[in-house]
Amino acid sequence: MTHVLTFLIPTIFLLSFAVAFVRKVRVYDSFTEGVKGAIPLILSIFPYIAAVTMLSKLLEVSGVGNAISMRLAPVFRFFGVPQELSPLLLIKPLSGSGAIAVLSDILEVYGADSYVSRCACVIYGSSETIFYIGAVYFAGLKRKNLTKALLISVVTYLITAVFCCLLCKIL
Repeated sequence: MTHVLTFLIPTIFLLSFAVAFVRKVRVYDSFTEGVKGAIPLILSIFPYIAAVTMLSKLLEVSGVGNAISMRLAPVFRFFGVPQELSPLLLIKPLSGSGAIAVLSDILEVYGADSYVSRCACVIYGSSETIFYIGAVYFAGLKRKNLTKALLISVVTYLITAVFCCLLCKIL
């Protein structure tokens, strides 16, 4: 199976070039035209990504993230989510790299087979960086009414976390 996967992507590229050659498409010119269209998109998305990145780093460095995490831990525990996961639940919607660091800490402290670690892995794997993705998707829209979308995403994320812990407990 590994040998098949090793040759799959190069084969796809070669087939694409062969089809382009048969259809007399100028591949390099088409590629550069596509890149020209990407530059304005990147410039329009950059301020949103920078804002989300700075916010997540500011929460981490200032200690506000830890304070919020400690205040929310009893609420999470009430809904069946171990309080040790509150830092992960707080950082995951903001930063994927921050969330992987928190996940690594949880795995190191509690071990890979513990209930807390299993919940952390399932929560990490079943969620997305909501604010980063929201910034990317809404950057290109003229009508930026993202409050409802973010609220729905965060509520759904929290419900999913509760459900993940329930599944980890049952299984």
